[in-house]
Amino acid sequence: MIKSWFKNIGPGPLVAAAFIGPGTVTLCTLAGVNFGYALLWAMVLSIVATIVLQEMSARLGIITQKGLAEIIREEVKNPFLKSFIVILILSAIVIGNAAYEAGNISGGVLGLETVFGSPKLKLGDFSINSYSLIIGVIAFALLYIGNYKVLEKTLISLVIIMSLSFLITAIVTKPDLIAVLKGLFNFEAPKGSLLTVIGLIGTTVVPYNLFLHSYLVKEKWQKKSDLKFAVRDTYIAVILGGIVSISIIISAAAIQSKEINSAVDLAQALEPLFGSFSKYFLGIGLFAAGITSAITAPLAAAYVANGCLGWNIGLRSFKFRFVWIFILGLGVLFSSIGFKSIEIIKFAQVANGLLLPLIAGILIWIMNKSSILGVNKNTKIKNIIGLLILAVTLFLGTKSILGVFNLI
Repeated sequence: MIKSWFKNIGPGPLVAAAFIGPGTVTLCTLAGVNFGYALLWAMVLSIVATIVLQEMSARLGIITQKGLAEIIREEVKNPFLKSFIVILILSAIVIGNAAYEAGNISGGVLGLETVFGSPKLKLGDFSINSYSLIIGVIAFALLYIGNYKVLEKTLISLVIIMSLSFLITAIVTKPDLIAVLKGLFNFEAPKGSLLTVIGLIGTTVVPYNLFLHSYLVKEKWQKKSDLKFAVRDTYIAVILGGIVSISIIISAAAIQSKEINSAVDLAQALEPLFGSFSKYFLGIGLFAAGITSAITAPLAAAYVANGCLGWNIGLRSFKFRFVWIFILGLGVLFSSIGFKSIEIIKFAQVANGLLLPLIAGILIWIMNKSSILGVNKNTKIKNIIGLLILAVTLFLGTKSILGVFNLI
């Protein structure tokens, strides 16, 4: 029975791996350091929102055996609107993931440096971080094999390592359980915490995961009767991902210091108080968060390009490999030499700010079409929850765009 249960755990952990990247780890660290347990409820809300949207994405993928990008191309009939949406999706996810890939790899590098120190390769006047190359080679090998089962098992293992690392770190800090429970269910935002609340939700509800999930479920399941497994998989994985984020906040809440700006700072601060094990567990967790996102981001971009451009090709095709190799290669290059392309990142933030509410709205619209889903279309309750989440994504998208232009 246990073997059968694990057999049907699949794409969900890959989605969790995708939204728990170095950015999420940093934001959760700052939330804990600056506001203690007070913003844990924001993670609960973000988990609920993510479960609702990802379940829709998984249901769409299994029932139609098509990805979200393919369905959008088929269902949006107006040529101008279709072109606008496709260009926006490609801009936000393909260019966006290329812009963020260096950050994913650098996050994994910081985790390794926390545990093993900082090795540098000198090439003339250039200093190259060898850990970036190691992470790049691992990600390249897993993606190049082009076998979904190998990718799934590897990422599930890394997600388990990441989860245990952050959970053990949280337990080591001996949190006040009453205060934790209060933080989880007391929906109050301390003064100056609004942007952090928005960030916690925004870093969990990720646009490219909606595309990635719809493609991954059809790699694993081909029958409509498998829908129950996909739903269970989604619930378990997203809740697990939420527990990881909550664990990071709890760990960071043990240190009330304005000098902590990242998970690495937190690891160094935890060591004298709770022993070297806390530093090592946090470092391993950060490495796992970085490398899993470094794998899923190029993979999602390749799937999206495949659907948007109507290629209809497999994991081992030249075009599919070209997309993820390009994104992974840029990430390794920029991470190893410490280059940050601020303008490209700003462009990606604007595109993602526009994309999140648009895709959430389109997904809800598609999920109500009997011609696509039949009896598996959305219920009224799912629509009500979905529309509430859509309102939140509109707010998040607007905030993201205004933030890029320093208007808030």
